[in-house]
Amino acid sequence: MCYGKCARCIGHSLAGLALLCIAANILLYFPNGETRYASENHLSRFVWFFSGIVGGGLLMLLPAFVFIGLEQDDCCGCCGHENCGKRCAMLSSVLASLIGIAGSGYCVIVAALGLAEGPLCLNSFGQWNYTFASTEGQYLLDTSTWSQCSEPRHVVEWNVSLFSILLALGGIEFILCLIQVINGVLGGICGYCCSRQQVRTCVKMGVVWPWC
Repeated sequence: MCYGKCARCIGHSLAGLALLCIAANILLYFPNGETRYASENHLSRFVWFFSGIVGGGLLMLLPAFVFIGLEQDDCCGCCGHENCGKRCAMLSSVLASLIGIAGSGYCVIVAALGLAEGPLCLNSFGQWNYTFASTEGQYLLDTSTWSQCSEPRHVVEWNVSLFSILLALGGIEFILCLIQVINGVLGGICGYCCSRQQVRTCVKMGVVWPWC
């Protein structure tokens, strides 16, 4: 297996997921396509944490571009060994993966908190508050209570859908970055792209991975 191609595939996937996270987070600012709730500060506080824009979005683009460029990156080589630079590049990708793990983890945590607390909305008493904050997320299972929020219209569905999307996308990003941590370590130890000769070397070194 070629570790570089695997990393590039992960990189392209992360780039697409990052753009989706940014789009989902932006939509949270405009319930039903209306802008006045953002200007009046009548949005869930977790919307302002920028979890999809920063955590699952911009921070994810850095490791994505690093992974995509790994096949062309040789780290200038080292010690006169042609493949040594490739291994150096693969090991350095682990650091980028950790940034991605931090960003996606932030996205997942904030999205989960946003789902648990529920939206800020105008209730039947004419007050703006977190109507479902005391339910500890149980409102998610009882859709009949969602009508307690009269404004913005369908804000519960809006928040639940978009925060759920951010939670899912962030979770996928987290898994992909974790896979790249393993892929980067194996690529650095066993070789950038294992050939038969490298397989024999790995076996002699006592490093017997299923990818080698």
